[in-house]
Amino acid sequence: MSVMEMSHRSKPFAAIMEAAEQDIRDLLSIPDNYRVLFLQGGASTQFAMIPMNLMKNKVADYVVSGSWSKKAYQEAKLFGDAHCVASSADENFSYVPDVHALELSDDADYVYICQNETIYGTVYHELPDTNGKPLVADVSSCFLSEPMDVSKYGLIYGGVQKNVGPAGVTIVIIRDDLVTDEPLPGTPTMLRYDTHVDAKSLYNTPPAYGIYMCGKVFKWLKAQGASRPCSSATWRKPSCFTISSISRSCSRARPARRTAPS
Repeated sequence: MSVMEMSHRSKPFAAIMEAAEQDIRDLLSIPDNYRVLFLQGGASTQFAMIPMNLMKNKVADYVVSGSWSKKAYQEAKLFGDAHCVASSADENFSYVPDVHALELSDDADYVYICQNETIYGTVYHELPDTNGKPLVADVSSCFLSEPMDVSKYGLIYGGVQKNVGPAGVTIVIIRDDLVTDEPLPGTPTMLRYDTHVDAKSLYNTPPAYGIYMCGKVFKWLKAQGASRPCSSATWRKPSCFTISSISRSCSRARPARRTAPS
């Protein structure tokens, strides 16, 4: 029986989901206090889902470095006071704003970046210091192309179609303390992280075949030696990860520059 035919409530599919989650945990050395979700709606749905679930104080800081972070910023303004703390729009997003010059809001619920803006070929080589605030990152364009220290983020998400699998699956990795049963009033059940955490990504019929294919890629990556642990001092060495060529846009980074918020 094909994965497209079997029930998503069946034991065989449960085994597929469990194996896929464990393999991505191995690949990224995901700490135990993070949940892995296999969702639908594309990465763009996360533009709204993130503020709906995380914007407790109705305040969030966004670094706008390209079209994807700009769209996320504009969506967040629908739900609260989203601040653009830095932007590279002044030079058509041809560089990443200087992460050392950010003036963050004292009451911000999180700080948001798009780690790789494929349209403009820019990528963060250094994460911003968020002063203890959760860092939220869209990693759709460089997901699993190199090791990541997941513990530096509060939430990571990405559509899988660039590096991992067929379009239709979005992977969210979220820290336990950010999963709450009190999202913004009016948040639909399907757009609550706690809904999917409690149901282990099976609240509704998931993109079953897409998840199955992602699991196959995870197995392949592990077979190439991609799950070998990397220290922060060596993660950029090619010998530490064998598939750095998957996302070639990650190598086309522009240098960071100082810029005033727009």
